[in-house]
Amino acid sequence: MKITNIHGTGIPLRGDNIDTDRIVPGRYLKEITFERMGGYVFYDERFDADGKPKEHPFNDPKFLEASILIVNRNFGCGSSREHAVQAIKRFGVRAIIGESFSPIFLANCTALGILAVQAGFEDIEFLMKLVFENPKLQIGISLPKKVIELSGKQIKFDMPEHSLSAFTGGFWNMAEFMLGNLEETKKFAAKLPYINGFKNVASK
Repeated sequence: MKITNIHGTGIPLRGDNIDTDRIVPGRYLKEITFERMGGYVFYDERFDADGKPKEHPFNDPKFLEASILIVNRNFGCGSSREHAVQAIKRFGVRAIIGESFSPIFLANCTALGILAVQAGFEDIEFLMKLVFENPKLQIGISLPKKVIELSGKQIKFDMPEHSLSAFTGGFWNMAEFMLGNLEETKKFAAKLPYINGFKNVASK
């Protein structure tokens, strides 16, 4: 499935170096599936020891329907856990606009169909200020134009070329891509030693 444009309201989350353990605390990694991950996102920052909500953008009713997360520098650093992106996605986020991302986190975003685009510090500050003032502000992300569109203003963004082409070409979902080319996938898999019982590996 090709993804070329995303529209929605924003949710601003300030702070540099927000790591994956903050996004999803380690104790939730033992879940068998990802189905409930959306409820664990930023859990320790959103709730106290008694489970009572604390002040946090993800608890703020103003941002309840938001689908575009706005963050600062080096977002998603730390461990490579896929759970962090799963939690963000299952909370309802479809795109993240940030100053920069951890490379592994960025790769996980692409693999799960979440746009992760980069803008400069001043542009991020401008976006956060606008969204804080007007939570219902509509934000558009155009991959063909490589711009963020809002209130008659356009902000240019950067994105790794391989991620951009994966979304616009429709092959970000590798499971879907392989199933759509099943015969070729089977032929390639048959050549892999750990699939064919190491038949093609010379004995030593």
